[in-house]
Amino acid sequence: MGKKDPRVDAYIAEAAPFARPILAHLRRVVHRACPEVEETIKWGMPSFEYRGILCGMAAFKRHCTFGFWKSKLMDDPHGVLEAAGKTAMGNLGCVSRLSDLPAQRLLTSYVKQAAKLNEQGVKLPATARAKPRRVTVPADLKSALARNKKARATFESFPPSHKREYVEWVTEAKREETRVRRLRTAVQWMAQGKSRNWKYTC
Repeated sequence: MGKKDPRVDAYIAEAAPFARPILAHLRRVVHRACPEVEETIKWGMPSFEYRGILCGMAAFKRHCTFGFWKSKLMDDPHGVLEAAGKTAMGNLGCVSRLSDLPAQRLLTSYVKQAAKLNEQGVKLPATARAKPRRVTVPADLKSALARNKKARATFESFPPSHKREYVEWVTEAKREETRVRRLRTAVQWMAQGKSRNWKYTC
């Protein structure tokens, strides 16, 4: 029997209106194709596990994505997994409406194929570990952290990926008032020991 995660319900509910039916549909397809699948949140996004990571989905401002963990090892006779591969993360490109998705029957067959790879214990080939990118902290964030001892201690204890999530969130703000608001929120969350995606993590 499969297992649903309430955090995935919350993720879908908080997604943009256009994304909700897409995410709900993908979720249904995965559960029907692999009844024993279990949901979780990884990297702040809904993920599906069956004897290992199976696939995952995500919603952004204008599109959704969906991808298989072992897509490089999967047969792709219909060109589904590389249809728009270079335009977005995942395997299906930018999905902004249900009609952008492959037919349900076809997508189901790919989920079953991915599940079979996990059943057989097939592993992804080992790759050389990339050197972690250096995190450059902007002056305003550095200054705000210097004024809050708890937030600074949390930030300094973070792995590079968690630091980068906060830095990118602050620096990607297009308006000054948005940046100031994000900066204030970031410091508040870090003072409480929270990562950027704390809502979606255990």
